[in-house]
Amino acid sequence: MDPIVLAAGGALVSAMATDGWQHARAAVVAWFRQLNPDQVDSIYADLEVLRDQVAAARAEADQTAEQTLVRAWRSRLQQLLDGDPELAAELRQLLEEHVNPGPSQKEQAQARSVVMRAEARDNSRVYMAGRDQHIAEGS
Repeated sequence: MDPIVLAAGGALVSAMATDGWQHARAAVVAWFRQLNPDQVDSIYADLEVLRDQVAAARAEADQTAEQTLVRAWRSRLQQLLDGDPELAAELRQLLEEHVNPGPSQKEQAQARSVVMRAEARDNSRVYMAGRDQHIAEGS
């Protein structure tokens, strides 16, 4: 199975439980519309059923059922790629931009890592803060 299919199938099912699902679903439906406009209604309905099935599997903590759904969508996507291997690049773009996007460039620029280390000895105190700190101790 194509590695992009493995990633996309899992990401699609995982995205259904996120706040970004509406956006991801719209992008997936638009992608399928380009491939086969006659199947758009069917794809949309299938995605809605799949989301309900994923929600039920997660509510019951049924990982086997969820993995079965992942395998079904991987198979469906692999069939598309078997018919047209050139779709792999489009599927990768769909995955990276809409289904499983990483942090935006703005979010990446805002991400920081702070390492702080302190050591206290003999009843001394150490106060550390990544930003503002207000200490009010009673006398």
